[in-house]
Amino acid sequence: MSRSAHPAGPRHGDVLPEGHYSAPPADLNQLDPKVWSRTVRRSADGVVEVGGVPVTRLAEEFGTPGYYLDEVDFRERCRAWVAAFGTDADVFYAGKAFLSRAVVRWLHEEGLNLDVCSEGELATALAAGMPAERIALHGNNKSVREIERAVRAGVGRIVLDSFQEIARVAHVAQELGVRQRVQIRVTVGVEAHTHEFIATAHEDQKFGLALAGGQAAEAVRRALTLDGLELIGIHSHIGSQIFDMAGFEVSARRVVQLLAQIRDEHGVELPEIDLGGGLGIAYTSDDDPREPQEIAKALKEIVGRECESAGLRSPRISVEPGRAIVGPTAFTLYEVGTVKPLEGLRTYVSVDGGMSDNIRTALYDAEYSVALVSRTSDAGPMLSRVVGKHCESGDIVVRDAFLPADLAPGDLLAVPATGAYCRSMASNYNHALRPPVVAVKDGEARVIVRRETEEDLLRLDVG
Repeated sequence: MSRSAHPAGPRHGDVLPEGHYSAPPADLNQLDPKVWSRTVRRSADGVVEVGGVPVTRLAEEFGTPGYYLDEVDFRERCRAWVAAFGTDADVFYAGKAFLSRAVVRWLHEEGLNLDVCSEGELATALAAGMPAERIALHGNNKSVREIERAVRAGVGRIVLDSFQEIARVAHVAQELGVRQRVQIRVTVGVEAHTHEFIATAHEDQKFGLALAGGQAAEAVRRALTLDGLELIGIHSHIGSQIFDMAGFEVSARRVVQLLAQIRDEHGVELPEIDLGGGLGIAYTSDDDPREPQEIAKALKEIVGRECESAGLRSPRISVEPGRAIVGPTAFTLYEVGTVKPLEGLRTYVSVDGGMSDNIRTALYDAEYSVALVSRTSDAGPMLSRVVGKHCESGDIVVRDAFLPADLAPGDLLAVPATGAYCRSMASNYNHALRPPVVAVKDGEARVIVRRETEEDLLRLDVG
């Protein structure tokens, strides 16, 4: 698949030509609730608010660029996922999407578990008070140090990703005198309808142990023979930003077939399966994500049907929504610096951030929406490309969008659905200072991750 392939969504099968864009919206001042968080609205004076706080006030108090997170929306999405799957399933928030101590506390309070994939994420989770038994440790190359720290902390499960990790975790657990609960991550041969770089269940990639060729079956055999391990289930993850449930159906069928093989060969019925995450969100009005209730119903029906056919008891299901929880809850706020019309092409709108705070457009050809949020405008639509201030021609935030033709320096633009992966993947390219994350709720705003300072940069530069 080419890197120019369209990211996941209803248009996943299309390769769109350069310069493709939809018709301008009827009203440039309208905010599509599908792509904005739940408390975002435009007030009578034309200024957009989140959690009752105007973006003009946010910009004045906390600056731009900045990530502004709707805490009410975040918590409501957590509750929706927990309610949809019920008490006979587990919801693990995927910390890689965005993690901070405040977020960990919200997750704990709302009854979610947490999936971490590095020592830093584990440290954040433990520092914020997440009970270790509700933490899962992922990763394709866990160090002995990471494993020791996780086992000592008492994490609820470690997802094993290779034959070396099976031995490594077993050795650490035996040295520490514990029996560590583990799952084995399998690649089930399903290539999700998504971008090449975020499809993770076909065989030619770095994650997991393949069903094809018997790798997964051999991993199970080894795990069952080692005293330091308690094998509790199978883990499968087929990709990210997925809207189509067909891939999950194929994956679940193959995982259940492996469970049946394990029962027949070893006399053991494993009690859990983890179907991963990867459910998509709306970045633009064209995207059509599924609701948690629909996803839960579909996954439970798929697993139940396959288990009944195989004569197995239905295992406890786990899922790992990260993007689907935090992604829609935040927007990035920018200030316009320059407006550069190119006759017959488009207008380049430069903002005070860019690929250092949102690499996804450059990395995945990801599509985003954007709106003028500091005022309304009656001007006609202007085909625009919102770009950053970095020394790269590929420093694009929103590739094609319609903005009011009277856009001017000093206006505020907001890009919705940037809660997932934007702050997590942010960088100091050009020695940019990573933006803050500000939580907004009930008319109040507070920093949960502060803006970096020049002192932060220089403190690491030991000269």
